[in-house]
Amino acid sequence: MNIEDYRNYCMSKKEVTEHFPFDDDVLVFKVCNKMFALASLSKWERGEGFINLKCDPDYAEELRTAYNSIKPGYHMHKKSWNSVYFHTGELTTKFIFELIDHSYDMIVKGLPKKVRETLK
Repeated sequence: MNIEDYRNYCMSKKEVTEHFPFDDDVLVFKVCNKMFALASLSKWERGEGFINLKCDPDYAEELRTAYNSIKPGYHMHKKSWNSVYFHTGELTTKFIFELIDHSYDMIVKGLPKKVRETLK
């Protein structure tokens, strides 16, 4: 997966915006102003990249047990965020996109009902 594939996939989702709220390096994707994916561009360019994604806590544990490329979220709440390291070759692009979908859906699920209705 390259950075453009990642960006395009995130941006294809409803009401998604991209930001650099922390610095010029960390690209953050938000749905309705809530983060669901973020990544360091400099680490990505060095081949050390990973994506932080929101995750159901039980599913997060399952994923961490099943895949060496999925770790507790770096600089995030470890219970409900995962760092997904994709340069290892262990994870397919399709599976990473599924994890992005899950993260997006987790955030949408937590939005007020009136806001969720606009995303359908």
